[in-house]
Amino acid sequence: MAKAKKEAPPKKGCPAWQGTFGDLMNLLLCFFVLLFSMSTLDAAKYEEVAASFSAAFGLFNGGQNALGDGALIGDGVSQLSSLSAYTTSMGAAASGDAENPTDATSGDQSAVGAPDVSEAEATLEAAQMEASEKLAKEVTEALQAGMTDSEKAELTEEEVISDVILNYTSQYVQLTINGSLLFASGSAQVQESAYPVLDKVGAVLSSYAGGTIEIEGHTDNVPIHTSQFANNDELSDARALSVFYYIISVTDLDPANIKHSGRGEYQPVADNTTAEGRAKNRRVEIRIYNPLSAQY
Repeated sequence: MAKAKKEAPPKKGCPAWQGTFGDLMNLLLCFFVLLFSMSTLDAAKYEEVAASFSAAFGLFNGGQNALGDGALIGDGVSQLSSLSAYTTSMGAAASGDAENPTDATSGDQSAVGAPDVSEAEATLEAAQMEASEKLAKEVTEALQAGMTDSEKAELTEEEVISDVILNYTSQYVQLTINGSLLFASGSAQVQESAYPVLDKVGAVLSSYAGGTIEIEGHTDNVPIHTSQFANNDELSDARALSVFYYIISVTDLDPANIKHSGRGEYQPVADNTTAEGRAKNRRVEIRIYNPLSAQY
């Protein structure tokens, strides 16, 4: 009589189909959990938050990094305590929920003692102005180093050294150099007589310009059309570039931190109908941004 065959022992672990089925169930569970979470999203709140970030930080239109009109979050001045009130008001204004953008921050926010955004901006503005005043004083002392009292007495009220005017805002200190000192009429080549002044300016930039420097060329409104320059736009741009080249040739400044541009005749500081006014408009401006500036 033949012996019956013994059945093979079952394989260890679950069958292959069961593992695949379990994975499928997990994926379906995750899928329905996601659907549920999306279905319970407060659409109005989402739009408000998106509008707040778009208006306040420029995430969707320009990559700005300022809070409000040029007030930084960083650079040593903290405004995080007023960020909530500000974003709420901006979101309400952008979505049309409030007739007055300040309505959202007045009332409930003030009731709990939240700082006013305008107060934070005023504090930052004062700190920036103080930084510019300090920088202007240091630049003035550096430029006037070695000058005698009689030489200082010969300067005009606006001049910090001969043919150079210094002024400042909360964002930067600006040196305005007379165009007649730098260039001959219709030319963009720096004259040798301007070298000592530019050497002094270069030394100041090396010592006190830790961030962005801007060089802008300006002209009067007298038309120009030569084989080299078709108009004042090209002339002003070439003059700014010439000063840029000279500055980097006599300093160790990083060219990546220096912006240069020509503004043509479009930003006069004096009346172009007079010879004196046109002379003032032919100039090169060099801006040194202070450490608290948004463009530093």
